[in-house]
Amino acid sequence: MPDLVYPPVIKIVRAFWKYLDLRFTFYGQSHIPSKGPAILAMNHVGYLDFALAGTAFLPTSRLVRFMAKKEIFDHPIAGPLMRGMKHICVDRSNGAPSFLAALKALDKGEIVGVFPEATISQSFELKEMKSGVIRLAMESGAPILPMVIWGSQRVWSKKLPKNLSRNSIPIFISIGPLRYVEKGANLEVELAALKEAMAQLLNQVQSDYPDPHKGARWAPARLGGSAPSLTDLEELRKDKRES
Repeated sequence: MPDLVYPPVIKIVRAFWKYLDLRFTFYGQSHIPSKGPAILAMNHVGYLDFALAGTAFLPTSRLVRFMAKKEIFDHPIAGPLMRGMKHICVDRSNGAPSFLAALKALDKGEIVGVFPEATISQSFELKEMKSGVIRLAMESGAPILPMVIWGSQRVWSKKLPKNLSRNSIPIFISIGPLRYVEKGANLEVELAALKEAMAQLLNQVQSDYPDPHKGARWAPARLGGSAPSLTDLEELRKDKRES
């Protein structure tokens, strides 16, 4: 069945990026497989990450089926679009149906996009990752394609003011080599290895990023930014649980 919704949405998104005057820099697009299934594993720093990630795939003419939370599918406008683009609805209270839907998409040779951190990292560092991405790779036999995005948090992110002005924000996207996971592999070991691979990609784009991180609210404390650290955020969550 042909994709009738995805192509016009892509045109709208590309026009939106042009309007915002975003400055894209891509690394590793040659790692995107020309055919066959793959699991795209991405970091999560902003609300536009899924659309920005898909932009990196446009030269290959491959479409990504993103796994996204149920709340987006429940939206009266976004919901029909998400379903029309054949993205995968994730109900966090019952993950089995979305896991099976992802397996079916991979079996058809699709690329499935996953945020292993599940939610936006307010520290802009890699958070603890969920093991679902590894289980999906083991069950399907599909390779994992690691990716990181940097700069999207400056456009629209959690606890930060939205910035839709035309001020040429640099967006860096880096894609690493495919990673294969054998059946019966150690989940924790494989998850740690994936996180390390993504951390290396993230460190590289942060190092190459043209705008200074020091003092910036959108930058992690490790780079001199004023975003809360992972430790600070964990303490806040702990205090809320205990209050």
